[in-house]
Amino acid sequence: MFTPSKFPTQCFITLLFAFCTSSLAANWQTTVSKDPVGNFPDLRPVRASYRFGWSGLTAATGEIHFTKPSRDKFQFDGTGRTIGLVRVLWRLDVNHRAAASAETLQPIETQQTESYRWKRIVTHLAFTNSGVTRTRTEGQGDTAETKTRQFSFPDLFDLHSAALYLRSQPLRDRSVYRVVVYPATNAYLATVTIVGREKISVHAGAYNAIKLDLQLKRIGKHLELEPHRKFRRATIWVSDDAERLLLRIEAQIFVGTVWAELQSVHFDDAR
Repeated sequence: MFTPSKFPTQCFITLLFAFCTSSLAANWQTTVSKDPVGNFPDLRPVRASYRFGWSGLTAATGEIHFTKPSRDKFQFDGTGRTIGLVRVLWRLDVNHRAAASAETLQPIETQQTESYRWKRIVTHLAFTNSGVTRTRTEGQGDTAETKTRQFSFPDLFDLHSAALYLRSQPLRDRSVYRVVVYPATNAYLATVTIVGREKISVHAGAYNAIKLDLQLKRIGKHLELEPHRKFRRATIWVSDDAERLLLRIEAQIFVGTVWAELQSVHFDDAR
């Protein structure tokens, strides 16, 4: 019951909550990494294949091709598909293309097509210095519906450009990087901590590796941070060499542990 005697208290609590929410939103923005693009050598044009799985089960395969089609642009092309028993239960084919500035490593645009057994989702992201415009079409034929949404935030990354930016940095042990990433439908604050160095063996071979910890927070419409409902945290290994290739990911999500592992790699300009 909202009585006059309760009004001052409830009003105060409401105002305090609003003030705290706005302060927290402002505070996390000050922690975003401001370091410029590092001087680590650019990744050479490369083709790589990956396997994806859930616990001990291999569930999908993926192929990626990273190129520099012009002096001012990097391009990432990736395809993936579920396989085996998982494909019988959950058919999915994915095509992903992303372009980033070769100078600033900022994203230019991303196009992703997800083809399921009964529907198709096409997501297009167009980036500017101030944010992103997302156009998403879901459905098939006459039932397809298109929605457009804008998210404003300076120096926003997609997955491809965030990876390029992070690999350009020194990645010293115990250093922490925070970037705002817009992968497809929402923005996230990604906190990456360099855990240390260790040796790791994957299908493609044995590597000296940099071990990273990844945590994500969803960014709401009012720039408030929210827990990610499906993702808990991930451990990532990248090669500790001139390439800094993605070797393995182990992610803790709502259904358990999922993983991705490098199967093969080939450089277009192999020496």
